[in-house]
Amino acid sequence: MKDTAPIRDEERFDEVAVASYLRSTLPDLVGDGPIEFEQFPRGAANLTYLARTPRRELVLRRAPLGPVARGGHDMEREHRVLSRLWAEFPKAPRAYHYCADATVMGKPFFVMERRTGYVVRDKWPEEFGDDATPRLRTAESLVATLADLHLIDPASVGLEDLGLPDGFVQRQVDGWMGRWEAAKTRDLPAMQQAAALLERSVPKPQRATILHNDFKLDNTMISAGGDVVAVFDWDMATVGDPLVDLGTLLAYWPDPSAPTYPIFGERAVVLAPYRAKDDVIDQYAKATSLDLGAVHFYEGLALYRIAVIIEQIYSRFVAGQTSDDRFAAMEPLPPILAAAAVDVLTN
Repeated sequence: MKDTAPIRDEERFDEVAVASYLRSTLPDLVGDGPIEFEQFPRGAANLTYLARTPRRELVLRRAPLGPVARGGHDMEREHRVLSRLWAEFPKAPRAYHYCADATVMGKPFFVMERRTGYVVRDKWPEEFGDDATPRLRTAESLVATLADLHLIDPASVGLEDLGLPDGFVQRQVDGWMGRWEAAKTRDLPAMQQAAALLERSVPKPQRATILHNDFKLDNTMISAGGDVVAVFDWDMATVGDPLVDLGTLLAYWPDPSAPTYPIFGERAVVLAPYRAKDDVIDQYAKATSLDLGAVHFYEGLALYRIAVIIEQIYSRFVAGQTSDDRFAAMEPLPPILAAAAVDVLTN
């Protein structure tokens, strides 16, 4: 299974300089010899590259081209989390090194281990065939993985100071409102309505845990049997209310009737026939013993936040920072997501 491709022209870097840096900085991991680079082409935010070295394959992660939103695309944060979390949460790939020198690759980057499996977006692994069992296993494994993460004591992996739990959700509401104002390419009244609904109904947190902060199917890797074997994209990880993660999972739950479904295209996979949202909520509640009476607030917050993220990505296309045609197709999605957030928050 090949999951890499030649590097897009506008996302190239000085391969000679990066190879030399890797050989001099990580000699035990890399060895001495030629290093070849390719790109993982399907991500829409941070740029991720494969380095084939004489000793092993490694993954390089850096922020996208152009200006980035404050608090996002934080490679130093992602490195810090992944250099520690793997010890208690094996589904987090181990990070080996962080390079703060932007002259090496164009922006700071970090190096982490390579995991193999399937990142599922628009099709299931061929090994699944018509068997429903691995699809159900994927759904159950996603929820179990999230619950397992939220049961880890942040202090046990040295991440207790990763975030500020007090007032976390209120800051999320305020922060995403500000990011919308900075990124928006048009005015959307539904975004204003959703923000007002969120501001007046912030729940009291029950627990402070490590949050992935963008937990969804295509930020994981699964095996041919449907088990989650890795969780990726930790650049926004923090410590705060775990139900923020659950809200994100619910907002992205693959269902043709869901407002997030068009993000992944007409051929996107579905999980709803195998595990409904009510089942997700029940499984997570049993695993964590958390009260999920206010879960719809967290799903509404997630929909609002996703609308902002999509607008941020689309604004990069508008500004000419990328030629990726997928970004142009995101233009109609924020209005759909904003309306869905209002609906979830008022029902």
